[in-house]
Amino acid sequence: MQLAAIVFVPFIGALLPLLLAQRSRLQITLATAAVAVLSLVLLLVSGSGTLAGNIPSYTHEWLPALGLAISFRLDGLALLFAGLILGIGVLVILYAHYYLSSKDSAGRFFAFLLLFMGSMLGIVTADNLILMWFFWELTSISSFLLIGYWFHQSNARRGARMALAITGAGGLALLAGILLLGQMAGSYQLEAVFAAADVIRQHDLYLPTLILILLGAFTKSAQFPFQFWLPHAMAAPTPVSAYLHSATMVKAGIFLMARLLPVLGGTPEWHIIVTLTGLATLLFGAYFALLKTDLKGLLAFSTISHLGLITMLLGLGTAGAVVAALFHIINHATFKAGLFMIAGIVDHETGSRDMRKLSGLRKWMPFTTILAIITSAAMAGIPLFNGFLSKEMFFAEAVEQHFFGGLSWFIPVLATLGAMLSVAYSVRFVHDVFFQEPAQDLPKKPHEPPLMMRAPVIIFAALCVIIGVAPMLSVETILTPAVAAVTQAVPDYKISLWHGFNLPLLMSALAVLGGIAIYIARSELLTFSRQFDARDAKDVFASIVSRTTRFCDESMQRIENGSLQRYMAFLLVFVLILVIPELAQMEQLTGSREQLPIDAVSLIGAIVLMLAAFATAMLHRQRLTSLMMLSVVGLVVSLSFVHFSAPDLAMTQLVVEVVSIILMILALFFMPQRIPRASSGRRIARDVLLAGTIGGIVGTLNYALLTRPLESISDFFLANSVPGGGGTNVVNVILVDFRGFDTLGEITVLAIAAAGIHKLLNNLRPFMPSSDVDGRPWHRVKHPLLVQTVAQAMLPLALMVSVYIFLRGHNLPGGGFIAGLVTAAAMILQYIANGVDWVKGRFNYNYQTLTSVGVMIALFTGVGSWFFDHNFLTSSFTYVTWPLVGKFELATAILFDLGVYLTVIGATLMILANFGQMTTRHRPRQEGY
Repeated sequence: MQLAAIVFVPFIGALLPLLLAQRSRLQITLATAAVAVLSLVLLLVSGSGTLAGNIPSYTHEWLPALGLAISFRLDGLALLFAGLILGIGVLVILYAHYYLSSKDSAGRFFAFLLLFMGSMLGIVTADNLILMWFFWELTSISSFLLIGYWFHQSNARRGARMALAITGAGGLALLAGILLLGQMAGSYQLEAVFAAADVIRQHDLYLPTLILILLGAFTKSAQFPFQFWLPHAMAAPTPVSAYLHSATMVKAGIFLMARLLPVLGGTPEWHIIVTLTGLATLLFGAYFALLKTDLKGLLAFSTISHLGLITMLLGLGTAGAVVAALFHIINHATFKAGLFMIAGIVDHETGSRDMRKLSGLRKWMPFTTILAIITSAAMAGIPLFNGFLSKEMFFAEAVEQHFFGGLSWFIPVLATLGAMLSVAYSVRFVHDVFFQEPAQDLPKKPHEPPLMMRAPVIIFAALCVIIGVAPMLSVETILTPAVAAVTQAVPDYKISLWHGFNLPLLMSALAVLGGIAIYIARSELLTFSRQFDARDAKDVFASIVSRTTRFCDESMQRIENGSLQRYMAFLLVFVLILVIPELAQMEQLTGSREQLPIDAVSLIGAIVLMLAAFATAMLHRQRLTSLMMLSVVGLVVSLSFVHFSAPDLAMTQLVVEVVSIILMILALFFMPQRIPRASSGRRIARDVLLAGTIGGIVGTLNYALLTRPLESISDFFLANSVPGGGGTNVVNVILVDFRGFDTLGEITVLAIAAAGIHKLLNNLRPFMPSSDVDGRPWHRVKHPLLVQTVAQAMLPLALMVSVYIFLRGHNLPGGGFIAGLVTAAAMILQYIANGVDWVKGRFNYNYQTLTSVGVMIALFTGVGSWFFDHNFLTSSFTYVTWPLVGKFELATAILFDLGVYLTVIGATLMILANFGQMTTRHRPRQEGY
């Protein structure tokens, strides 16, 4: 449970900043930091087991039949990433306290940040692939909120939409890949997936699975050609940028590739796709980082480049490459978080991020200059800083790989070129901003930021030096179990500052010298780049979205012409296309099951049913008559349930029919009394042909099924109704116990539908006829005395019957649904007999609240099972003996049924009472309507 708490504490804690929104900025920051620190402490406590060689885990079965479980694991890889997420997260919270202006909503910002933090923790600790995907999508949503935090700015809104669209689309591809992976492995649990690695790699679906999963990883980690969204995410506040680029969001795709490397890696497809994608991203990001004039833009493209480096190492997939990749993840997190915070400090203290305006800041910000030099040197891979070590390991792996045969030489050559560009843009970051002549036209006079705003940067800079000088002492403890989790074996490696004179060292020297040379000659590079027509990715993306939307609108206008007949025709034709080929393959229509003889009652009922159905269609222009014929159809269906010994269904159908007919009659009153001209003969012939064909197909299917032996699950419910649910009414036990989750979903949908209809009708001002179609005015007496008297007499009787049906429903025909409809029908009768004002004066209750209360009672009844260590909506029952009453059953299912009862009453009355209230806000009917 402690592992689950690490993930869910930030989600719960996200409420704190919102609750403290009216308090001081300091109180909000401290509360937010306390939440992150609590998760970090829990991680450290649990992580001790991981470092000792164990894998702490937690599993709560949710839907075991589908392989879904709420399960978490804290192996070395999860511990490494979770430590970065929480450790850097605490420092980002501290930095954000000083960065945000007094106009920014700190409560909203920190709530979004904690939501994002919890989502990332869920990804890295999830032990179930479906659960991992759930948190994956939460990061897309929460990052959308963070990137668009300054929603009043157009670039923030556009950048957030772009990030959500790209990562969301990648998430859909990832879901498809995970489903295929789970099918091949037979489970979505990571241990089962790891165990089936050989089977998966040899499966025919391996390649599509690999491509789908890599699409999810590449879009999240901004790999080429999906890198364009990341620079535009810089519209977010700088603390968000520092967090997204160092420890979260873009590292999610890297984590996914590392997590599934034991399963999907080791194949030529993996090596070629992942290695070349990483290499292309490395070069693309490094080149464009050198061209950017915005501080955060330069750092964004440098992030893309370093993510490509890590991806390339994972593509190589050797043990040494895995060590280098995970080590560079740590190094990149430290120097990139520090660099983004320095960019934020520069922006905060000078009012600009434009490198064309910034220069000579060392004069006013000497301490920040030192921090910038240290973190930039780490990013460039200069000796004595941590970036140098992982870059050396990267060069060594690039030299030793031979995956591309005689062309393998181009990997180290291009890797060296990428490193040169990395040195060049690192030098540019420091030299152009902090050196040269001091700037004269800055928006604000520069000065050093507060000490506590610099404190996180000091920590990151110190880590860059400490790891660079003593790597094994500083990171071996956390790096070794992380590598073991990926390679599935305890690694044998050593990271040191000096490996002697070798080819990687020569490549490092060339990278430094070449990078400086590129920086010196950068004007030539800028001149070269200006030859090309560079388009803003936001504009390209917006253009694609606009064209796609326009195409969809035009397509929908062709399809949707307002004809319900046409829509139904399309649907039915599509059904025919799917069904007819299957029926054509059936060798014999009639099965071996003996048919029952047709009795007179069934025959008469069928004839009446068909005649009523035909009359409903034929008399559709006489709306009230057609409605009466439709009610006959419903009544015959109810009687057929009685005839075939299904009293529950008969009662439900009868009450639903009454309520539905009342609703339709109320709707008819507001509809035009003159019916439009009938359809053309050709259209009628088309509809008759289509309806006859569909009817014949459905009849054929029914006949084929009824004449064949059928294995029904009803025997299970009949056998387990009493011992499992404590009720002899099998139908009700199924609804409130065996299939209670379905019922909860149904009443939730009912409540949502009722609320939607209520909203639509609430402000509707319908035209009302002052007379019937022949010009006869309505009677002046709206509420006849006889109807009023009968209605008032019926109310207590109906309520008594309703309570009786409700209480006996667990053992005899009845239940909350039927009882709710009976009560609703009785209340509707009061509205019809006495009017809205009369009822509201005596029963002035909010039906929306009643519906909500019903759903919440049903929900909390299910949640209550958890307190007794049972699955959601598990019911319990017992028998007690009461004086005078005798032996009596008590079942928790009655609470769930009470929720159904209240929801049905509230939803039904919310709709029908609103129809009645429309008569009080009408406008005169226009002539001829």
